[in-house]
Amino acid sequence: MNGFLNRMSYSAPRRHEDGVLTDREALGSIGADEQNRRDVLTPGNRFLGRVVACDGYHAVIAAQAPNGETTLTELWSVGRLVSISVGQNRVVALVASMQSATKAWDERDANLFHIDVELMGEVHAEPDGREVFSAGITRYPYIGAIAHRIRHADLRRIYDGNAGDSCAIGELTQDETIEATIHVPSMLSKHFAVLGSTGVGKSSAISLLLRKAVEADPKLRVLILDPHNEFAAAFPDMAVTVDPDTLELPFWLMRLDEFAEVIFRGRPAIPEEYDVLRETIPEAKRAFRGGMEGGLLRRQIDRAGLTADTPVPYRMTDLLAQIDERIGRLEGRAEKPALRTLKSRLLAALDDPRYRFMFTTGAVDDSFQEILAKIFRLPGEGRPITAFQLAGIPGEVVNAVASVLCRMAFDIGLWSEGAAHILVLCEEAHRYVPADAALGFLPTRQAIARIAKEGRKYGVSLGIVTQRPSELDPTILSQCSTVFAMRLSNLRDQEIIRSAIPTASSSTTTFLSAIGNGEAIAFGEAVPVPMRMRFTRLPQNRLPRPHQHAEEGWVGTSKPLDLGVIVARMRAVSGPDISAFQQRYEATERQQATAPGILDHIEGQTEAYEPYAPAMLPGMPQSPSDNLFANPQLDRFNSLRRQILSGDIDGEPQRDAGLRRPPGGFSRKP
Repeated sequence: MNGFLNRMSYSAPRRHEDGVLTDREALGSIGADEQNRRDVLTPGNRFLGRVVACDGYHAVIAAQAPNGETTLTELWSVGRLVSISVGQNRVVALVASMQSATKAWDERDANLFHIDVELMGEVHAEPDGREVFSAGITRYPYIGAIAHRIRHADLRRIYDGNAGDSCAIGELTQDETIEATIHVPSMLSKHFAVLGSTGVGKSSAISLLLRKAVEADPKLRVLILDPHNEFAAAFPDMAVTVDPDTLELPFWLMRLDEFAEVIFRGRPAIPEEYDVLRETIPEAKRAFRGGMEGGLLRRQIDRAGLTADTPVPYRMTDLLAQIDERIGRLEGRAEKPALRTLKSRLLAALDDPRYRFMFTTGAVDDSFQEILAKIFRLPGEGRPITAFQLAGIPGEVVNAVASVLCRMAFDIGLWSEGAAHILVLCEEAHRYVPADAALGFLPTRQAIARIAKEGRKYGVSLGIVTQRPSELDPTILSQCSTVFAMRLSNLRDQEIIRSAIPTASSSTTTFLSAIGNGEAIAFGEAVPVPMRMRFTRLPQNRLPRPHQHAEEGWVGTSKPLDLGVIVARMRAVSGPDISAFQQRYEATERQQATAPGILDHIEGQTEAYEPYAPAMLPGMPQSPSDNLFANPQLDRFNSLRRQILSGDIDGEPQRDAGLRRPPGGFSRKP
């Protein structure tokens, strides 16, 4: 073996018995200058070594470094592409690993080493004489085939963006003079993911990809779920910003499970209260419909049945009135505690200033069309991107908001019949679709999964951004046909990438932990072969950054610190404007309070009983001696009511309208 390796650099190739062209004859079809550069079998020239082993997807190349020099070994580095001559074709291979044959290095003599390469494809000539690259291999390397440095022209052929919808997003790490291009329609139609640790440049890469996507598809509308409020600065000329102060997402747009997520503050819903909402919300919607004098909305509602999930307006006053009506019924005493608790939850949500985006003065207007036009930029009016800032929205509501947005994005693509192209970009996607099915919010997971599985049919695309691929639902990641893997130091995250990348390029994941900031391994439908590339650096004024940060960063900012403003924002003193609701609800309460009732029989009664008094709950003692929380007024009322109904006191009971005080007063029978 050593003798063969020592002679192979100086002996000329020979013709095989089966008529296959020798290496010299195979190289004779190219120009003289090109042939001179790569046909001279001299170490350090284009000749690198010969194939000594090969199988279906990788090969081993033996090479020699004469006189202890490292000039030749510098040409072999992990991640570089090389060529192997096979007849008139040139097989393209990726260097996966290399090692010295003797596990040592001689400073004065020749050193032998072996290089493991993965076969990527081949460059071959078309019938018209053009040379093109294809991912398939028609003729595999034979033992002794020459391996050489890849031509600059072949690199261009491999990564050539000759398709009309391809665009450059950076340059190759191996040759910075060659642009790294992607096919935008393939990236969007089959979804994409950007994966990388914190600080490696994911946000900058996303900003660049979105700009290229919008330029390639003018019909595209982009919705960014931005949990860090940083993308608005990256698109000052292309995006509108939706934050908690400008957001209008009425409560009636939510489905029942989404509305329950808000009311129960992210905790599991109480079954009894959930069932009440399921029954009373349709009634509130019918009450709102009854208040409309005809119109398109009423005709549409009449044609379709109303459920708790139907996205039509209703008033919170009507919903609370339905609950109050159930509380006032004589039957169903067992469900009254649940009804009162549910009513308290609804009132607490109304009073919470963080929920102002749901309960505004115009929340009961039929503004569905205006909301869709604003959030999804239909029409875009020159700004096709919406940066949806989620940082100021309560954590227990974020999942419900994300569910509503993703669900509406899919519905727009479905019912527009291809007229709208929408891209939903989920930053920190592992929050919404975690790998653990017990975590997260099920409707959000279902909405995103529906886009991932069916969105391509209706022009709805999904972009996934995360720093922890191992914590992301593998089903969602498997639907992303184009992946940009940036630096990942976690071994579990690297395993996820290794399982997603094609087998013929799996070695590219071995240096994921060592690539620099702004670099990525791109593979999938949008690129012809996996490539190591560096994203183009955006100008400073187009880089994502939180809006609080000055352009010069943390250091050097001159903005004064005002603790009063900080405290005011933390307390959210500017609560939601629910004055109109309060006026309607108080009027209803006064009307009910002035109605004749059984409490009129109690002389001197001026205060209403406490609705949450423990004595009113089922199973609680009614005697003051048995109850530490006794209510004397309530005891007096119960005793008087029992006497009247039993006939011990003169007077005719009137169960429906309430008992009236007789002209002669109350008197006991003899």
